[in-house]
Amino acid sequence: MRETSEDLQELQALLDASLSRSTSHLRSIIKAENTLTAEQVTQVLTGMCTLALSTVTAKGEPRISGVDGHFLHGRWHFGTARNAAKARHLAARPAVSAAHMRGEDLGVFTHGKVEILNPEVGEPAADWPDLLAYLKDFYGDDLFDWENEVVYYRLHPHWMTVYAPDIAKLTAADQS
Repeated sequence: MRETSEDLQELQALLDASLSRSTSHLRSIIKAENTLTAEQVTQVLTGMCTLALSTVTAKGEPRISGVDGHFLHGRWHFGTARNAAKARHLAARPAVSAAHMRGEDLGVFTHGKVEILNPEVGEPAADWPDLLAYLKDFYGDDLFDWENEVVYYRLHPHWMTVYAPDIAKLTAADQS
């Protein structure tokens, strides 16, 4: 677990606030007994988690694609090729929605805005060296030209909710 106690407090506040201001329909589905705490979320979302990422074109048309998501410090991090359509979408319109689902066992739904961590021009994010070290350790040093070929983002959520109908099953599977 890479999260600090402050990361966990912020994530828990986000999860609580998001659910409390959700529609009555969503609150009828996601209840205290079938959602996860911030600590449980960080224990379950380890390694690479495939995300369905939704961006918007210049014409306002939605586009969805898959990305490798890494949940670190209570935030999704993901990358794409610098010349990908989603990179153009995110540069112009940084609002996104992301979903990570594991069959019927887990659904993590997030809305927010992205921050570019390693821009082509300008200074990278202060924690980019640490994140880059994590990514190189995960994928290997020579998978990409890390500075020129790929762009990485951090999703700053303004809404996030988690559905886990059988928490014991999910956390037991994560421990094995």
